[in-house]
Amino acid sequence: MPIYEYRCLKCGEVFEVIQRFSDKDRTQCKFCKGKVERLISSSSFQLKGSGWYLTDYARKPKPSGTSSESGDKSGTKPESSKPDKGVTKKND
Repeated sequence: MPIYEYRCLKCGEVFEVIQRFSDKDRTQCKFCKGKVERLISSSSFQLKGSGWYLTDYARKPKPSGTSSESGDKSGTKPESSKPDKGVTKKND
């Protein structure tokens, strides 16, 4: 069951009430019997574990200087064996 917070408009007291979704909202302060308003609170709901956006898909890429997979500690990239496609040489 969710916990709802209420604030009294008369005395200013803030209190919590555990209610079902189907229960009616409180209308009176439990301290002074004044009129209350329901507050909007942040939720304590968290998605944990793998498979969620926050844990898997929103990860920031590693900095370009670190390479732990290849075992290379120098931080330099190996030379590519493929030729540059942008450079062409004409023979006249």
